[in-house]
Amino acid sequence: MPWGKSGSAALLLLSGRATAWAKARNPSPTEMSVEPWASPRDQAAAEHDAHAASSQDQEQRPDQQCVDSFWSEVETIRQGSGYADLDCTKRESRQSEEGEQEEQWLADAGLSTLISEDSEDVDKAVLLSTLTRTQAEAVQRRLDSYTLSLRKRNKPAPRDVRDIFNPITQTLCPEPQHSEDTAQTSMASMAKTPHSAATPEPHRGAPKEEFFITDVAYCEQAVIFLKQAKLPQYTSQRRKEDGTLPRVICPKCRLGVTRVQDLSQADMKKVRQLALIDMTALCDLLELEVKRHKTVKRKIPESPLYGVPLATLLENDQKLKPNTATPLFMQELLSFLEKKGVDSEGILRVPGSQSRIKLLQQNLEANFYSRPVSWDEVSPNDAAALLKKFIRELPAPLLTAEYLNTFSAVRDITELRQKLHMLNLLILLLPEPNRNTLKALLEFLSKVVSSEKTNRMNLWAVATIMAPNLFLHKAVPSRLAEGAEKGHAEKAADVMRLLIRYQDLLWTIPNFLMSQVRKLNENSHRRYQFYDRRIKNLLRKIHTDSREKTDKNASEPCRTVKIQVGDLVSSTMEFQLNVNSRASDLLAQFQRQSLRSPDNGKGKMRRNGSVANADCALYEVGGNIGEHCLDPDTHLLDLNNSNSGGEWVIKMKPNASRQL
Repeated sequence: MPWGKSGSAALLLLSGRATAWAKARNPSPTEMSVEPWASPRDQAAAEHDAHAASSQDQEQRPDQQCVDSFWSEVETIRQGSGYADLDCTKRESRQSEEGEQEEQWLADAGLSTLISEDSEDVDKAVLLSTLTRTQAEAVQRRLDSYTLSLRKRNKPAPRDVRDIFNPITQTLCPEPQHSEDTAQTSMASMAKTPHSAATPEPHRGAPKEEFFITDVAYCEQAVIFLKQAKLPQYTSQRRKEDGTLPRVICPKCRLGVTRVQDLSQADMKKVRQLALIDMTALCDLLELEVKRHKTVKRKIPESPLYGVPLATLLENDQKLKPNTATPLFMQELLSFLEKKGVDSEGILRVPGSQSRIKLLQQNLEANFYSRPVSWDEVSPNDAAALLKKFIRELPAPLLTAEYLNTFSAVRDITELRQKLHMLNLLILLLPEPNRNTLKALLEFLSKVVSSEKTNRMNLWAVATIMAPNLFLHKAVPSRLAEGAEKGHAEKAADVMRLLIRYQDLLWTIPNFLMSQVRKLNENSHRRYQFYDRRIKNLLRKIHTDSREKTDKNASEPCRTVKIQVGDLVSSTMEFQLNVNSRASDLLAQFQRQSLRSPDNGKGKMRRNGSVANADCALYEVGGNIGEHCLDPDTHLLDLNNSNSGGEWVIKMKPNASRQL
């Protein structure tokens, strides 16, 4: 429940925005970096993107042509194969029985043991012990709702979560009063700070900026923001939303940025459980009532490409190309469109020829896996139509039946920061095939927007034309199809453009979730100790020793690093740590040593002297993490103090061949 030093500091940063704004004007390289999650390619094009972003946001609302295109796309979907009656989804979508939603939610959150008697209390407390106060309250609400449904069915109710949570976690972590006091103190300081100093308006002509804090749980941030909104000076002088998208500034974490592909499957499962709890708590605070849908099973068509579940497509494709993360058919479509379609005027908006599209689809379905398909005579508009059709004819929505309505509900959130919080958590909740496929699609759409001068498709245009293809699906009822009001198009397109514009940010794991995963792993390793209440004093001594050990580690320790690259037999190297040591420095030392070593494996060194294993990365393995691919900017001394029991290994990135 407590956030620790990093969480407290982040809370102070949230409330003391006057200082943060001053630093944003002249950020220090060691304190803050702008968009640290950006790839080298994105950083190289940062200057171009800044100009492009300003031109994209000059149009603060979609024009009439965009709105017309939106409803034209909706009508196309209605008239398409299998979409003659979108209203039939209300009949096909099975209504959940009373209590079934809560039961499924508890299972997805890893808390199904709370409603069973098959495990000890200690097993139930391990995950609960990592939650913040607001997250725990969200769990309790779901459990109370489930209990009420049991009472209506005359079944015995489960135990109150507080009976399990409170006694055991007292031995595990300090009282949560410290974090509550920190929040109250920061709110008091906000009340005393003049609003003009806390939220200064940017200079005329300067791009808007938004801070994105990830050290504190998003639901806890919402608690603070909601309290702020009640302050008279905040209500009267609050900046009006004008529809433009700001430049996002994220404080630089010394443990680096963690992307979704950087963690092991076991740790990602924990991330999804914790993200579901935080997202639910956030929905409760924002009063978003979102119900998940279960759809009836549909007969899988005989086509090998269209209407096939993503998991099935990938399973078949991985037999041909191991480790592929997105369907090969979609990869080929996107590759063609990036070469021939990005600069085509009106791409995605201009419809192709229906007769040509039908013949092309039949040709692809008959020959895609048997022999190469020639794209020389294919029209980019026809290929774009095939791409949209592929997305909307998936048997389940790309955004999943469970979370499609939650994605749609983001449009009703007022604050941009909270919209991004919700989208970040929702992306983490998607199954891996859906998440990877969505990322590939958004990367292509971003390239279309960056070529606006030639294709005349700005961010609003791309968002309005693609929104119906993602947010309308025959398997899930949607309010988007109810009436042709401009507001429906604007709000749906707004969510779509956030996905396109901030995709690099949304595909990262926030720091607070990483901290909770580490704590969860630590608690799981120590849970046998909870059986003896007398262990409380010993745990306190362990925490004290750990702090003392951290101080000793500050005197530049030396770490042994394992090397498992290519055909190299597992070997080791020594690396001296100091306060400025980063993962990139360790990798550079490894490359220098591999150049000097007479035992270089075949292909390790090129004739020009450069190292050929540029796809190597440093991993932390074990301790309080499963396996974690480290950001090159990770400060190694901080990592050593955070996970002293983990091993460091240099090896090839498993996703190097995925080309995500």
